[in-house]
Amino acid sequence: MGQSVTLTAAHWVYLVGVLAVVVTMILRANVVVPSIIATLAVTWAWTGSPITALSSIFNASFVAAKELFNIFLVIALITALLNSLKTLRSDVRMVQPFRVVMTNGHSAFFILAAVTYVISLFFWPTPAVPLVSAVLLPAAIAAGLSPLAGAVAIAIAGQGMALSSDYVIGVAPAISAKAAGAAVSAAAVADKALALSLITGGVALLLGYLLIRKQIQPGSEALLEKWLGQSATVDAQVETTGSFDKAELARGTSYEHPSRIDKVLRQHLPLVRGGREFWSKLFAILTPLGFAVVIAVMILPKLGTGLPELKGGDAAALVGGMGAVLMILATLAADGPRKMLDVCADHITEGFVFAFKAMGSVLPIAGFFFAGAGGELASGVLNVPAAQAPSLLFELIAAAQTFLPQNHYLVAFGVLIMGMITGIDGSGFSGLPLTGSLSGALGPAVGLNVATLCAVGQMGAIWTGGGTLVAWSSLIAVAGFARVPVLEAVRLLLVPVLTGLFVSTLCAVIFWS
Repeated sequence: MGQSVTLTAAHWVYLVGVLAVVVTMILRANVVVPSIIATLAVTWAWTGSPITALSSIFNASFVAAKELFNIFLVIALITALLNSLKTLRSDVRMVQPFRVVMTNGHSAFFILAAVTYVISLFFWPTPAVPLVSAVLLPAAIAAGLSPLAGAVAIAIAGQGMALSSDYVIGVAPAISAKAAGAAVSAAAVADKALALSLITGGVALLLGYLLIRKQIQPGSEALLEKWLGQSATVDAQVETTGSFDKAELARGTSYEHPSRIDKVLRQHLPLVRGGREFWSKLFAILTPLGFAVVIAVMILPKLGTGLPELKGGDAAALVGGMGAVLMILATLAADGPRKMLDVCADHITEGFVFAFKAMGSVLPIAGFFFAGAGGELASGVLNVPAAQAPSLLFELIAAAQTFLPQNHYLVAFGVLIMGMITGIDGSGFSGLPLTGSLSGALGPAVGLNVATLCAVGQMGAIWTGGGTLVAWSSLIAVAGFARVPVLEAVRLLLVPVLTGLFVSTLCAVIFWS
C-alpha cells in the first residue's frame, strides 16, 4: 500500500507544518500564526498559485467555521442560560444543599468532586470552578479538608473528567470526529470518551485521595478563618500562555471570591424574595431536571429501549434548545415579559462573545488540519474540486505504513502521547484537530477503531492542557480560588492523572479496539 502512494512537495510541506505546530505547542506559544502560515504554504505547494494560497487563509477558517459553528452556538446558549440563572441566584441554590452533608474532610473531598463533575458536564468547568469554590470549598475546608486537596478534587472532576469527555455540550467530540473524517460520528467518539474519562477520573480521584488523606484534620471554623486570611496565588502571567484565552476561561462567568461567601449566602440570596424567591427555587430544580431529561434521551436508545437514536448534531441541538428554553423562561421570571425581550438578546450576545473569546482561535488551527483531510473539507480550503483534493495526512500515513507498528497498544499510547504533547500549550482543545486527523489516518492502517483512537487522543490533550498537568492551563483558576500555589497542585496531580491515563488507554485497547 505504501508503494502506491506518490508523495509530492505538498505532502512534505504539510508534514513540516504539522511538526511546526507541535513544536510551537511544546514551546507553550500560540499556534494560530503557524497554522495560518502552514495553510498558505501547503496550498501554494499543491496548486502552484500564490493567489489561491492567499485565499486559503480565509477559506480555511471559513470551512472550519461552517463545520464547527454548532459548537459555538451551544456554548453561547449554555452561557446565556447560566447568566439568566445568576440573576435569580438559582445557580447558587443548586449547590448550596451539599454544604449540609459535608460532615468531615473525607466526605467533603468526594462531594466536591461529584458536584464539580455534574456542573462541569452541563456548563463546562468555567462556571463550575468559581461556583463550587465560592459555595462549597469554604464548607469543605471548615470540615477539615485542606485547600490543596480541594483544588485536586475540583481539577480532576472538572478540568479532567467532565471536560475530557465533554459528553453533554459535545465540543471536543465534534472537533475530534470532524478531523478524523466523515465516517466517524461525534456520538461514537463521545461514548468512548465518556467511558475513558470515567476510568481516568476514577483512578485519579482514588489515588489523589490516598495521597491527601493524611492531611485531613478534624473540622473547625479556625481552619476556614486561617484559609480566608491567606492571599490568592494566581500567576497572572500564565493566563495568556498557549492557544486559548485562559483569563477568559477563568473569569468568563465569574462569581464572588470564596472570601465573600457570607455575602453570597446571607445577602444575595435574601435579595431574591417573594415571587422571585419562588422562581429562584423552581429553576434551581428545573434546570438540572431539564438536562437530566436530555441525558436520558441521549443514553436510553443505546440501552435497547427501542427509542430512536440521535443522529449527527441532534444531541448538540437538543442541549442548545433546552438551554435556550430554560434561559427564556428564567429571564421571563426574573425580568417580566417586556424587559425579557431585551435581556434575552443581551444574554445570547454575551454568550457568543464568550464563545468566540474562549474558542475562536480553534478555527484557523482546525482549518489547517482540514486541508490535509481530503474530500469536501480539503476542497473548500484548497479551492479545488473535491475529486482533486488530496488526503495529505492519510497518504503520508499510508506511505509510512510499512514502518508503523501493527501493535494496537503502541499505536494507542503513541496517540495518547501526541495528545499530551499538544496539550502542553495549556489549552487542551487546540490539539484535537491533530489527534483526530492522526486517529482517522492511523486507525484503518493498523486495524484500530478510529472512534476509540480519537477518544484516547482527546484524553491526552484535555487532561494535560485542560487543567490538570500543566501550570499555565486553566488550573490557575482552580489554584487561585483555592489559594494554593499552582505548582503544588501540579505536583500532587501528576502521578494520579498519569496513572489514570495509562489505565484508561489499556482499557481502550482491550475492550474497544
